[in-house]
Amino acid sequence: MSGTLSRRAVASAFARSFLIQGSWNYHTMMGSGFAFAMLPGLRSLFGEDPASMDASVRRHLEHFNAHPYLSTVALGAALRLEADGADPETVRRFKIAVRGPLGSLGDSLVWATWLPAVSVAALALYWFGLPSWLVVAFFLVVYNTGHLALRAWGFRAGLREGRDVGRSLAQADIAGWTSRLKGVAVGLLGVLAGAVLGGPDGLVDSGVMWGVLGVAAFLAGLFVGHRAWRAAATAVVAVIAIVSTVGALR
Repeated sequence: MSGTLSRRAVASAFARSFLIQGSWNYHTMMGSGFAFAMLPGLRSLFGEDPASMDASVRRHLEHFNAHPYLSTVALGAALRLEADGADPETVRRFKIAVRGPLGSLGDSLVWATWLPAVSVAALALYWFGLPSWLVVAFFLVVYNTGHLALRAWGFRAGLREGRDVGRSLAQADIAGWTSRLKGVAVGLLGVLAGAVLGGPDGLVDSGVMWGVLGVAAFLAGLFVGHRAWRAAATAVVAVIAIVSTVGALR
């Protein structure tokens, strides 16, 4: 090793992490994007040793895949391992070990929980009468505040802990946060349903029959929906499609 990991290189690596999927492909998936993000740090460490520089870039071009927001955990940890002089096989095994957990944790937290929760909250605000531009601004600010905070936290944790970053992941209790956010998302979905049903264009003004059907559907979901969620989900999607089609043809 012929250099040190400078602050400028660290900042540049984090900035490049936003483009980690820019060259996604079926062969290496995020591999080339990961190497691109690592490049400032590798130049800082190996810039004066062309052979070591070439070898370090090549090993980070290998296959890698994880959730894009939590890939910063692996990125920061890989930078720390390279700065500490870890042997190439240790770096490779670390990346292989973390890519699966980072993918599943990120998918559960972001795609299955955070994104739907913020989307439902924005829709509820729209149905309550908030101007469209404020609804869009709300979604962009809240969603991106969460996703940027997650990226920054993951990068700092990886850079600080290196191969022991699993300790920070365990302490953060991402699975617990996911479970709690799911409860919030369900509550927000109830608020949205109330806004849609009780609004001026909702079921309240559509007659007694639609009101009774709405209450019956709510009670069915409350008491048996969790036992047959696939059937319930299919029924809900079918009803929404039918109602939407009828509304569009009117």
